[in-house]
Amino acid sequence: MLGAGSVGCQLGGRLAPHAEVTLIGRAAAMAVLDEKGLRLTGGGQPETLVEPGGVRTAAGPEAVAGADCVLVTVKSAGTEAAARELAPHLSDGTVVVSFQNGLRNAETLRSVLGAERTVVAGMVPYNIVQTEPGTYHQGSGGELLLDAGPEAAPLAAVLRRAGLPAQQHPDMRGVQYAKLLMNLNNALNALSGLPLREQLGQRDHRRCLAVLQREALAAYRAAGIRPARLGLVAPRLTPTLLGLPDGVFRRVAASALAIDEQARSSMWEDLQRGRTTEIDSLQGEIVTLAARHGQRATANERLIALVREAESGDGRTRTGAELLAELTR
Repeated sequence: MLGAGSVGCQLGGRLAPHAEVTLIGRAAAMAVLDEKGLRLTGGGQPETLVEPGGVRTAAGPEAVAGADCVLVTVKSAGTEAAARELAPHLSDGTVVVSFQNGLRNAETLRSVLGAERTVVAGMVPYNIVQTEPGTYHQGSGGELLLDAGPEAAPLAAVLRRAGLPAQQHPDMRGVQYAKLLMNLNNALNALSGLPLREQLGQRDHRRCLAVLQREALAAYRAAGIRPARLGLVAPRLTPTLLGLPDGVFRRVAASALAIDEQARSSMWEDLQRGRTTEIDSLQGEIVTLAARHGQRATANERLIALVREAESGDGRTRTGAELLAELTR
């Protein structure tokens, strides 16, 4: 697991009883795991403790030597650098899997590692947050998705043995565009200061997401992009669903609120910890795609500016009405 933060530690901890796992991350974070072990909660599974020594830890990419599979979970901005660090240490036949947010990570890995390397696109649909050092909580559900093809089949099988729903999908590009539509909420959640379930339970916050998604869908149409259908509702209908009154939304979209009370977006956690966010790989992709086709994604542009303010130390939270006014002015 290269980039063993919240997602990497959750996947690695679940896989540990079924595979030889090495977590590669920041030295201080790995030292916590060496001392305390790794505790996993949520996700509809019993609380699990991986005892100290139950997974190997490392701070450098040389630890990937001999691996059958490397799961890359670094932030999107770090993908190219991670690939360059990986390249000298990969064994022949190693499969490299991108389990990251954003659209371009698998392409970036392929371009750096070369055509002789097998790179697989993957998607993690659920939310993971670190609730304390060494403890990672899965706050929502969903199925891990991987490229179709024989290279990803062994990983999909071991993920399922570990109790992680996983399937191979024939259109991972469409999956990534569909996931991006959902991830446009990451910044809204971060700026709201609310748990995800509470935030999505409020119509004004959902209306903000609907505005962002309509801009994204307009850019998709101009580019000839068809996002995959991942749930009960087609992506083109999601903004209408989001705008329903709270009571109606709760009845119609109960599965969208099947999130536990601790769940928050990864961007909220980044801001809390003073880290640079992935806003360029989320809203930034929509702004760029829209501009390429002669459009303006003004609400997504404004949200990028608000996140930049938050990254610079503005700890202000905003209500749904305040955010909606910002995005539609």
